[in-house]
Amino acid sequence: MDNSPSRKVWLKFKRNRLAFAGLIFILLLMAMGILGYVIIPVDSPDANTQTVQISKEPMGAKFKFLIIQEYPNVDKAGFFERMFYGQKPRFKSIPITSYKIKGDRVLVHEYIGKEETSKESIYSLKELCNNCTSPSKSGTPEQRFEKSNIYEQKFLLGTDIYGRDLLSRLILGIRVSLSVGLMAVLISLFIGISLGAIAGYFGGRVDAAISWFMNVVWSLPSLLLVIAISFALGKGFWQIFIAVGLSTWVDVARLVRGQVMALKEVEFVEAARALGFSTSRTIIKHILPNIAGPILVVASSNFASAILLETGLSFLGFGAQPPMPSWGGMIKEHYGYIIMDAAYLAVLPGLAIMLTVYAFNVLAIGLRDAFDVKGQNVTV
Repeated sequence: MDNSPSRKVWLKFKRNRLAFAGLIFILLLMAMGILGYVIIPVDSPDANTQTVQISKEPMGAKFKFLIIQEYPNVDKAGFFERMFYGQKPRFKSIPITSYKIKGDRVLVHEYIGKEETSKESIYSLKELCNNCTSPSKSGTPEQRFEKSNIYEQKFLLGTDIYGRDLLSRLILGIRVSLSVGLMAVLISLFIGISLGAIAGYFGGRVDAAISWFMNVVWSLPSLLLVIAISFALGKGFWQIFIAVGLSTWVDVARLVRGQVMALKEVEFVEAARALGFSTSRTIIKHILPNIAGPILVVASSNFASAILLETGLSFLGFGAQPPMPSWGGMIKEHYGYIIMDAAYLAVLPGLAIMLTVYAFNVLAIGLRDAFDVKGQNVTV
């Protein structure tokens, strides 16, 4: 039977059902974020297919579309290309309520609203469907036309103010939040562990200088610091990584500093010094592995903070830029409809933010209990 410390931590973590459920939820989000365009209903880049006629349609709305133009020289994307970048639109379509074919013409009523009826539009059957009038093809012209030019689409979570599929953009928003959280945590871990370990190990003037710098950064409000960094770096996706990462490293540095100060006088560290090991090897090989638990706890907590900062930035216009789908940006576009007839447009991305942040917080609490981290050493 495996009685290793890592197994004991895992068994203890699994007994915390709420934390384990948070882990499953996060893994599910990661899978959805990675698959991305493969699993969403509208797989155009950024799910940015706009059909203003069907804007703000309710959940479960279903429409019939007519393909009126096919774009030349647009190849079908391969699996991995489609998964990461989506499929460029290969045709232009319009929502319709009804159509009928009379001779070589197609008479169409476009959808312009639930209680409104549009004037009849006329299209050439041959221009819309080259094979429909060919006598050598099987089936009637109506059957061939319906098969090649008519399709139905259901919007499970409705459409936004631009007529885009809300479910597709919500799923793609997972990529933005998790990628910003991951990169920001990696940056904060690199800076925080480096400065905290140096301050805690060497002490003296080095510790005083680094601690002074940490206190200066600590005194600045996180959101204002991120906005200031964003002003300096400019608006963009990669700028968010750096801005959020540079604002969340102090928690890690303070924790690592305290843990290193407590461990640097223990026997195995003294033995490493006596054997002539370098300072970097002593810190990396002997001290840091023994404080991995508290670091993981702070990293989980910082992940939630990074997601909140990113959504706040996107809401203020400094984060992911349109048309890239971001939960904060989606709330910004639709918050005015909360008191109107389409509150779900802002509520759904808000719920996604809330559940994701809550999942990371309960995960951090579960890791804290599993690693038996003292409450005074780490704040969750």
